[in-house]
Parts: sequence; structure tokens; C-alpha cells
Amino acid sequence: MVDKAVTENRKREHIETVLSSDVGAKGVTTGFDRFFFEHTALPDLSLDDIDLSCELFGKRLAAPLLISSMTGGAAKARDINLHLAEAAQSLGIAMGLGSQRAALERGELADTYRVRAVAPDILLFANVGAVQLNYGYGEDEVRRAVDMIEADAVFLHLNALQEAVQAEGDRDWRGLLGKIEALIPAVPVPVVVKEVGNGMSASLVRRLADIGVAAVDIAGAGGTSWSEVEAHRQSDPFVRRVAHSFAGWGIPTALALMEARQAVPDLPIFASGGLRDGIDVAKALRLGASLCGAAAPVLGSATDTAKAVRERMAAFVEELRIAAFCTGSADISALRSATLRRTDDWSVV
Repeated sequence: MVDKAVTENRKREHIETVLSSDVGAKGVTTGFDRFFFEHTALPDLSLDDIDLSCELFGKRLAAPLLISSMTGGAAKARDINLHLAEAAQSLGIAMGLGSQRAALERGELADTYRVRAVAPDILLFANVGAVQLNYGYGEDEVRRAVDMIEADAVFLHLNALQEAVQAEGDRDWRGLLGKIEALIPAVPVPVVVKEVGNGMSASLVRRLADIGVAAVDIAGAGGTSWSEVEAHRQSDPFVRRVAHSFAGWGIPTALALMEARQAVPDLPIFASGGLRDGIDVAKALRLGASLCGAAAPVLGSATDTAKAVRERMAAFVEELRIAAFCTGSADISALRSATLRRTDDWSVV
């Protein structure tokens, strides 16, 4: 029997830990620092005319940006999510909610996820842990998560390492691929499978494409480490030491992205995990991303005001626009063909 209060307390502790502790990956980087764009010194463009818009799942976005899944299920999370959503609405970008398990277990927590009142037009992602399909969840729970927030799509998140080092973690991951495959046609919105910060291999991305997922978020290593988050939560020194050992675990975001794009040329791939500015976003788009997500860089702002979040994400947009301008790219399609080089051998990618 699941103690429903445990899930709510964990959500609150996750917020507090990410805000107050050093939970970044150790000994691994995203890999974006290994690349640089060829600078166009004489762009035949007007900066103000550059078009960053794109379309995904029937929604028009002003820029290919996603405020990645962060929180929900605790009282503190309600204001955070409203601030994030208001900023996303203002900027015309997408947003994902945190895992909705807490609200599925305790209906009174649903309001900590509901943001449509302030963000009626955004591309909005519901979120359910894939492993929960081994613990009683199925079509009904995923539909409830979607309906709860009037979502346009749903994330099934993969957090095997986090669960492994979490004292109360779910350890049975057998048979999940088949259960995800069975779920996809039963859910009325696109199903996107995402990692949470340790990356996704090309072989798994290929298998997910084969079973019909609408997109994947490779969420690579180099940003927030959820094993580090769990280490900081632990009072047991043994569990804490084991969790800290995995601070550098995972596939760097840039590498996971490149290999995924090669494996599935036609599947939308989201890039998240350590993207810190619009230049990282530009590199990710050039390397094959359809949508780029950021979480930790805006969480601190989200505890303040929607205006603070908007300013932080507006910087991502403006940095992306300038990166496009300085590569001679009039739009996202052109940016995907901009000359990108490797710092270690200066060869053209």
C-alpha cells in the first residue's frame, strides 16, 4: 500500500533540494561546448525579421522552446506552475508539468498542476512515470492525467537511475516497452517518452519509434542529476554514498541527440538536459532537435514571479534569434543547415 503523503512530501523535498543544493552532474558535460558555429560577419538579414516559429502536434510555437517538466503535487508547486505557465503563454512556447502521480493518488492536489486558466493556448504536456505501468497504472490513469490539465500530449518519463537510488523507489522495470506500446493507441493525445537527465540510447530511441511513440525527449547528462537530488534527500549515509557515486552517470545530451537523430531521421526529438542559454538551443536544433527544453535555469525565477520567468526565457529566445542572425539563418529551417564545427578538430559537421 502506497502512503500517499510520501509522494507529496517527496515533491516538496525535490523542489527545496534543487533550489538549495548543488545537484548538477559531476564529471560530465552536455557536450555542446565541443561545438561552435561558423560566424557570419556579413549576414544579409534583418535581425527583426528572423522567424523562430515552428509547429508541433497541431500547435504553433513562437520558438522551439519547452519549459521542461519540473514540479506539482505540493502546495508550493501551485504558484511555481502558474508562474511558468503564464510566462509560456506570454512567449508562445511549450510547457510540461511535473509527474502527476501525487494528484492521481490525492485528487485535492490536482490544482497544483492546473494552469490552463493562465495559459489557454500553450502546447501543454501531462506527465506520468512509465514505471507506474508496473504498479497498477494503465489507460485510465494516463487519461485522467491528460484530462486533469487539458493537456495536448503526455510524457511518459523514464527515471530508472533515480528510482534505483531513491529509498522509496520503484525497482521493477520489467516488460515496460510492451506496456507502453499497448498504451499508445488507447490514449487520445500524442505519447512522448522522455528521460529525466541521464540520456537515451539510439537503440532505445529506435525501439520506441518502432512501437509508435509520437516523439522522444533524450534528456541527456550534463544538467541536473537526479541521483544527486536523491543523495541530498537521504539521511542514511550508505544510501547517500551510493547515490553520489552516479553523479557523472549518463549519455551527454549532445551525443544522445546526434545518435538519436541518426537512428530516427523522421521522428521529433526533444533535447533537454543542461541547456543553459539560447546558444545551446541553437546548437541542439542544428544537431537535430525539434524542441529544446530547460528546467533548472528557470526554477529559481518561478518561485518569484511570472515576470521573472518570462525574462529568463525571453533571454533564451533573444539569444537564439541572435545565433540565427550571426549564422545567416532567416528561420529555424535555415539554422538546421548552418555550419557547425568541432572545437577539437575544427572540422565541419
